[in-house]
Amino acid sequence: MKILVVGGGGREHAIIKKLKENSNVEEIFALPGNGGIAADATCVDIAATDIEKITEFAIANQIDYAVVAPDDPLVLGCVDALEAQNIPCFGPNKAAAIIEGSKVFSKNLMKKYNIPTAAYEVFDDMDKALDYLDTAPIPTVIKADGLALGKGVIIAMTREEAKQAVVSIMGDKQFGASGDHIVVEEFLTGPEVSVLSFTDGKTVVPMISSMDHKRAGDNDTGLNTGGMGTVAPNPYYTKDIADECMQTIFLPTINAMKAEDRTFKGCLYFGLMLTPNGPKVIEYNCRFGDPETQVVLPLLESDLLTVMQAVTNETLAQTEVKFSDKHACCVIMASKGYPQSYEKGYEITIPAELLDNTFVAGAKLSNGKLLTNGGRVLGVTSIDDTLAGAIEKSYQKVENIKFDNRYYRNDIGQKALKAGEAK
Repeated sequence: MKILVVGGGGREHAIIKKLKENSNVEEIFALPGNGGIAADATCVDIAATDIEKITEFAIANQIDYAVVAPDDPLVLGCVDALEAQNIPCFGPNKAAAIIEGSKVFSKNLMKKYNIPTAAYEVFDDMDKALDYLDTAPIPTVIKADGLALGKGVIIAMTREEAKQAVVSIMGDKQFGASGDHIVVEEFLTGPEVSVLSFTDGKTVVPMISSMDHKRAGDNDTGLNTGGMGTVAPNPYYTKDIADECMQTIFLPTINAMKAEDRTFKGCLYFGLMLTPNGPKVIEYNCRFGDPETQVVLPLLESDLLTVMQAVTNETLAQTEVKFSDKHACCVIMASKGYPQSYEKGYEITIPAELLDNTFVAGAKLSNGKLLTNGGRVLGVTSIDDTLAGAIEKSYQKVENIKFDNRYYRNDIGQKALKAGEAK
């Protein structure tokens, strides 16, 4: 089989490494991939958002199966374009990808189908939004409607911060057209949980839960990032809570999308908050989360390609999806200065014995050398019988992976460890 994976980050590297375990896979193409992915797939310099060129490449190379991983191409209709050429895909079509592509759509969907989420108001007029904030409960959450590289959400602790957020999103167009509409949302409290799930539009199979670490600095300080590390499973996510989420959130969401004629097939990511009033949805993503994928997929014991094809063929109910009962920890090694400005082009040295479950996010090949080429450079994952063991192993690996200007948090998993000890 020839497989095409659209995307070029740590998430895609984790997917590719897992797909390679299937003996029927002859070749994997990554579009565009990166310098580290090149060790596991043939990288082709076609942007993940260039739907026309991706489709042309898939036809010319007689691709048997495609995995569209990032949000942008999904929202742009990459799956639709490939399926129109009879190339089976893993990932939602354009109509279903709107669940991430528009926060206004997803909030209205939850309201219509009584799926628990934060109270909210929607605005397309800046002055009306500013007037509303004169009396709105504070703190509050301001969200740009469309995709904004995971940065279109601002938690405002004061009324002034909330108004500044509205002006920057709607007035200054900080996120471009994504800020034409905004959601002003109730501020929720409680532990956050990420749950990725396989779904074929009828059946939902949640993967192992995880805990992301969004802030750049130790003890959750500093700027929000795309994620500085993850652990799985999340100790806050008990069996009772999982059962409640299946009945009140997961199945209702899939059924709601079907009822709206937007059947969702692929990986649906549920960003949850376990509030004092029960689990509530903070956000949906229409794809594998990053870096969550880098701790969840290494724990998958079933064959990933088989599961993906079951999603495509709508036979997920008849397919075993088995996860290890071990623990995983992923520490992101970033470029110093991320998520703002940072220098690139430093050589990365990864000892051969540490390549397993080390996922390359931001790197390029130059004269046979692997050089840093992004903010988040590597996801360094380890598995162990205990969470403490997985954390220790990941940091041991990090110590032995070298590049100048490297930066990482020192406390990935500590909050989860404390929560586990408290139970």
